[in-house]
Amino acid sequence: MTDTRTVLVVGGGAAGNAVTILLRRAGFSVDLVEAKDDWNATAGSGITLQGNALRVLRELGVWDQVRTSGFGFGSVGITAPDGSVLHVHRDLRTGGDDLPATLGMQRPELQQILIDAVLANGARVRLGTRAEILDQDAEGVSVCFTDGTEGRYDLVIAADGLGSATRSAIGITEKPEPTGMAIWRISAPRPADVTRTNLAYGGPAYISGYCPTGDTTLYAYVVEANRDRASIPPESYADEMRRLASAYGGFWPQIAESITDPGQVNYTWFDQMLVEGAWHRGRVVLIGDAAHCCPPTLAQGAALSLEDAWVLAQMLAGAGNWDDALLQAFYERRIARVRPVVEASVQIGQWQLDGVRDADVPGLMGRTMTMLRELP
Repeated sequence: MTDTRTVLVVGGGAAGNAVTILLRRAGFSVDLVEAKDDWNATAGSGITLQGNALRVLRELGVWDQVRTSGFGFGSVGITAPDGSVLHVHRDLRTGGDDLPATLGMQRPELQQILIDAVLANGARVRLGTRAEILDQDAEGVSVCFTDGTEGRYDLVIAADGLGSATRSAIGITEKPEPTGMAIWRISAPRPADVTRTNLAYGGPAYISGYCPTGDTTLYAYVVEANRDRASIPPESYADEMRRLASAYGGFWPQIAESITDPGQVNYTWFDQMLVEGAWHRGRVVLIGDAAHCCPPTLAQGAALSLEDAWVLAQMLAGAGNWDDALLQAFYERRIARVRPVVEASVQIGQWQLDGVRDADVPGLMGRTMTMLRELP
């Protein structure tokens, strides 16, 4: 395979960065365009990465940096709202026995690690730029960009997230839909004894929890029914999250002391979406959140996106023809894995919304995570 084949990656999040790194390593010419001027380098709070996500990060060559930056652990605690530990569950090592079951880290640190790897692999990157017009024929895609430039590519990979403009541009009509839940999140100092995720179901919120993200940091979250964003002034975000957190015991009083800056609190609705039938039209293919999204009840959003990138890059590197059959085979391979994760993530949230007391949450989690031990 020569480096004459050209690829445009639209979107510089986890999926877009990962597929760019892997395709450059395979010898292809890759342009990456990202709409945000700062490459989303500072957005977000924490992120929970299961072993199957860590497996892909190792393939990207960034595992050492991720391991040093984050906090690995192997269990999750289930607590009562007052903080009493009810059960400690040993997590499955879905990335293999040589990787932690779970690792928490600051989302901006993960993004910066991936940014550095993209640049080190020699991709051409343009920030503050969108793909505006895509004109396809049998041989490739001609693209007009918002900065007035044009390009010609053998393949366009749309990794531009939940609100993907590329998805709409190629005639795929699915859009994210709210699940009825919303999450308050913040990064905070880590009490020394917080060495795993703890989750409480019940209290004034559906779920409250926290995850260690480094030697001195964690991220904490509270999940409630979604509210009209217009009814919550941004300057009240810290007060709102602190009010919800005040009903929880254990480490929550210490965490709540640091919930003071509304600018550091993130409020987001849970969404769900799964594009069915095919993730491509011609020579434009969707990956990551542009193709599927699920609430973070299984912490699999980033993992599925990274897996998409890994699988697609492998298939492109090993194929003589980048045709409809190849891209349909990519969809068939991924949908068998993505669909049960999306469905399980949504079901766990729905049980909480419906107040189902005898829901088999541990069983559904266990079955889904066991499936993820297999290579994607």
